[in-house]
Formats: sequence, structure tokens, C-alpha cells
Amino acid sequence: MEQIKKKRILLVSQNFYPENFKSNDIAFELQKKGYQVTVLTGIPNYPQGKYYPGYGLFKKRIETINGVKIYRCLQIPRGKKYTKFLLPLTYLSFMFFGSLWAICLGIFKRFDSILVHQVSPITQTFPAIIVKKMQRKPLIIWVLDLWPDAFISGSGINNRFIISLLDKYVDFSYKNSNKILISSKGFKESILEKTGNEKIQYFPNWAEEYFLQTEKHTIPELPGGFKIMLAGNLGISQNLENIMYAALQLKEENVRWIILGDGSRKEWVENFVRENSLQGSVFLMGKYPVETMPNFYEKADMMILSLNNKYDDLKKVVPARLQSYMASGKPVIGFIEGAAADVIIEANCGFAINPDNINELVNLIRNLVVGDIHQLSALGINGKAYFDTHFTKQKCIDNLIEQIEGLN
Repeated sequence: MEQIKKKRILLVSQNFYPENFKSNDIAFELQKKGYQVTVLTGIPNYPQGKYYPGYGLFKKRIETINGVKIYRCLQIPRGKKYTKFLLPLTYLSFMFFGSLWAICLGIFKRFDSILVHQVSPITQTFPAIIVKKMQRKPLIIWVLDLWPDAFISGSGINNRFIISLLDKYVDFSYKNSNKILISSKGFKESILEKTGNEKIQYFPNWAEEYFLQTEKHTIPELPGGFKIMLAGNLGISQNLENIMYAALQLKEENVRWIILGDGSRKEWVENFVRENSLQGSVFLMGKYPVETMPNFYEKADMMILSLNNKYDDLKKVVPARLQSYMASGKPVIGFIEGAAADVIIEANCGFAINPDNINELVNLIRNLVVGDIHQLSALGINGKAYFDTHFTKQKCIDNLIEQIEGLN
């Protein structure tokens, strides 16, 4: 790629390093490519719900990492036990205090482009729109969560007045963007209802590079048997209830469920395992550093990707963990419908099952346990090949640069 003229990018993301989000890759990779990157973010507190050690109201509010200048505005920690109360305050506090910082940045710094890494909440677009208006520079929003749908499915709140306000705010955000990048093709139809087709560009997620490396990390010994692994957030969206009902039916089979991660539904799973004496087949391993995940994945026979079928927006999402599964060359059970199932089918890297059909999941697993192991290996190889073609970080970052340069 030819040398890029040094341009100034403002990245607005409520979550940033040391939190583990794709906003990190965007900032650090663009900086490597010759851009001058500034990040407006909050005080890190995800997912523990409290400020990270070394960070706080009077600690590391401004710092430079890998050449990237980072400004951290005040935001109320999301908490752990009182999430439904604190989470909206977290979102609103970033929106408010981030906007104050945005005014200062808009006055004292100059930018050529503005990016928003838009996982939840979409309200984090507001500081970016302020800078856009002040400096009349193009704004790119990378949509990874579809609002207000994601708010409804994530919070369970469906108050008509609140949803109407959020819907109007989504319209406002899209109207004030110059380009909307969508992480899932399933988002396009919903966004088309709010803006023109010319703004929308497919821009998928990618897997971290350590999934492509062979470095060994020490991990606990895993049980024998046919190992099905689930890794990531253990929240209400992950359809853990139906997975556990399947595990109960397979209790006497040579199947071991390896669950990695943490989340709001972990305690429910622990109670279910204890109450149904599933300690011999379901293993909650807890949370481990992300760089150890390839070593866990290597031990699995299959990975499982599951999302609740209750909310339509979850049918439009392609969770980032799918890319990591494919990068590791592991076959995938997609206990899922919609956009993610479409990727699994298109890549021919596994199986897609309606997430409400527990019996079909149970029968599939029974057949796989006694089936041809070479079939599973071939599916894993297919997934890795598809990943190499569509989902590597380098290809995605090069694509992002094309989007940035196309607006300048």
C-alpha cells in the first residue's frame, strides 16, 4: 500500500484499552499506518463494573499509548449487581461528560475524520456529532449493535416512551453520519429504513491475531470425552437455558460442556448444574485472559455459538466470537438463526439449528459423538479458509482506510 498522508483521526468509543474491544485495534493499527489518532473514551470499568486499578477520577485521565493520545471522560461505573439501574447512568454520564470533552477537543484540536466504534450504547455518537458539527468533518459510525433493538433485548425494558426517544436518537445519529459501516449484513434492512443506501457499507468484525498464533499458555487440564466449548459473555442473550436443557438430556452421554467466561447468567448456570447433578458433564471454567483462548479452543471438538431467539435484533447480529472460532479452525454448532447462521452455512464450517429446538441440538450432538471425526476436521478447515478470505484484521483495517480516504 502506498504511503498515506498523515491525517488526524478522532475515535470516539465508550470502551478502550485496557478494556478488550475492537476500538483498540482500530486506534493502534491506524496509528501504525501513519495516521495521528486521538481517542475520546471513558474510565475503564468493563466488565467488572468498577474502575480498573490505576484508573479513576484523578488517575490517568489523559495518557499516550503506542503513540495514541487518549482522553478519558468521567463515566459512572456500570456496576455488577445493580446493572439495570447503573447501566443507563453509565451510558448517560459518558454522553454528557464526553460531550464536554468533545467541545474542548473541537476547539483546541483539529481532525480530518471522526470515527465511532458503536457497540452499545448508540448514545456515544453524541460527542462525535458535536466535533463533526464544530469542524465540519466527515463522521463514520461502525454499527456493531442495532439500536433501539439491542437496548430492548439487553435490558428487557420495552417502555413505549423510552423506545420512541431512542428511535428518534438513532435517526439523528444516522442522519448526521457520512458513512455507516455494518458488522452484519443483517443490519442493512433496518438501517435502510432510517437512511439512504449510499451511506451503508458492509464492514465485518475480525478475530484477534493471537488466535492465529501458536504460543502456548498454561491452562487447566480439561476432562475427557467429546468436548463442546462455549466462550465469552454469559448473559441473557446467550440462550444458556436451552443449552443447559440439552446438557441435561445428554447427561449420560460422553459429552462434556466447557464454559469459559463470566456474565449475568453465570450464577443461574451454576445453580442449574448443582440442582441437576451435572458436575460430571458441565464445567464452568471461569474467566481467563483472552490470549489463552486459542489454547482452550485447541482442546475442543466443537465450538458452540448461541443467541436467544426472543429478540429480532439478535437474528441480525454476527457475534465476534464466531470469527474467533473460525480463525482457530474449529467446527461450529450455531444454535442460532439469522445472519450468523448464514455465515456458518456459507462458509460450510458447521451446523445451524433453531435456538428453540433443543431436541434437534441433542440429536445432532449424539450423531456427532459417534460420527466421522474427519467430517468435523473438514468443517474446521472450511471455517479457517473462509476466515482468511474475509475476516483477517489486516484486510479489515485496509478496508477501513479505504472508507476513511473515500470521504476526504
